[in-house]
Amino acid sequence: MDQQTNGTPGSGQIFELPKNVFAEKVVEVQHYTDRLFRFRITRPASFRFRSGEFVMIGLPNSDKPVFRAYSIASPSWDEELEFFSIKVPDGPLTEHLQKIQPGDTVLMRKKPTGTLVLDALLPGKRLFLLSTGTGIAPFASVVRDPETYEKFEKVILTHTCRQIAELKYGYDLTDIAKNDPLVGEEASEKLVHFPTTTQEESPVMGRITTLIETGAMAAKLGMEQLDPETDRVMLCGSMAMIQDLKTMLDARGFDEGSNNRPSSYVVERAFVD
Repeated sequence: MDQQTNGTPGSGQIFELPKNVFAEKVVEVQHYTDRLFRFRITRPASFRFRSGEFVMIGLPNSDKPVFRAYSIASPSWDEELEFFSIKVPDGPLTEHLQKIQPGDTVLMRKKPTGTLVLDALLPGKRLFLLSTGTGIAPFASVVRDPETYEKFEKVILTHTCRQIAELKYGYDLTDIAKNDPLVGEEASEKLVHFPTTTQEESPVMGRITTLIETGAMAAKLGMEQLDPETDRVMLCGSMAMIQDLKTMLDARGFDEGSNNRPSSYVVERAFVD
């Protein structure tokens, strides 16, 4: 332990900061629905990560803070760090995290990691980023990374939620990417956004697995079906969605890759196991 930081407002607690943890300030909070919100924190000058990686996040509200894995939603060159979170009423961390305000302290372990990175994929022509809910977070980083557009001719970002309002983060992200001074030109030409809902009526409805299996997604986008010879895939979302898509991809000849063995698709194991 090498320093101390105050607990969350009103906690009346002091937390001793371990050497492997940063204490950063909240700079922005935006609530999308009663289930989803995003927040931005200051970025330590020494912190480096690859687009698509995650870190462990916590709050200084107890002697032994609860840490959970959160994908970094900002690109690797951003001066701040963004996270997109679900609100769980009785969640050990999110019960408190959803109440943070600008100026509050958030704890972040210093080591980023993860498999939803470009290095874990073999070269290809199209990159499919398949997400549900807050699973879009790592892809918010990937679609603003210049390397993504250097490596792929098309980048298809799918985002499936229950309600239309829950899709707003993906719409905002797409607009930001296409107007980004660093990747805007490439994103405007190569980035395709494919939002769908499963409960509330919208222009495209259905689970992404079904939309791929039936050919509906390919038809709506005017594209060829997924092909392991040319396509690369990243998956992040609910456990059911991950398992169903893994089964589908394996059946089509895709092979799961990792940082040590790049292949045709990757899954973030930290959120599945």
